[in-house]
Amino acid sequence: MTETPEFSLVVTLADAAHGRAIAVEADPDARAQIARRLGLAALDRFVVTAEIRTIAGGIGAKGEVQADVVQPCAATDLPVPATLAESFDLRFLRDVDAPVSEDEEIEISSDDLDLLPLEGDRIDLGEAAVQTLSLALAPFPRHPDAARILTEKGVLSEEAAGPFAALAKLRGKPDA
Repeated sequence: MTETPEFSLVVTLADAAHGRAIAVEADPDARAQIARRLGLAALDRFVVTAEIRTIAGGIGAKGEVQADVVQPCAATDLPVPATLAESFDLRFLRDVDAPVSEDEEIEISSDDLDLLPLEGDRIDLGEAAVQTLSLALAPFPRHPDAARILTEKGVLSEEAAGPFAALAKLRGKPDA
């Protein structure tokens, strides 16, 4: 049983048959649920704009996700605000998830990276937009004051704590 997505925007083959422009902004409840799922401190704006069209074997969606996010700093947990605009060009096709044996090696070209399975005659563009946002987020956001705060707390920087720092200290000492 699949869970209901936080931001569902179902588009069918019939909707895409003659091309369709979509512009949707998530409501506060959906934004709060998306923020919780993605580990954000806040999601103040989440907008999806797209052109939907039928393509051979499925549906094509080209557009952009725009968001105002607040992520917790990876080092200090302080809020790190960011405005994101991430383009996407997705193709939802039948038979995308063809079974592959465990010892079979597959090569994926850059053209295959944005292929998703077509679920019957429909797609969930909202879920695809949330996934696009998740990929656009900074993996380790840093607050501008993180280095200063960590130094004040006595945490050594990578340069001061690394193996080369220990070698540099040894270089200046006379042999015993």
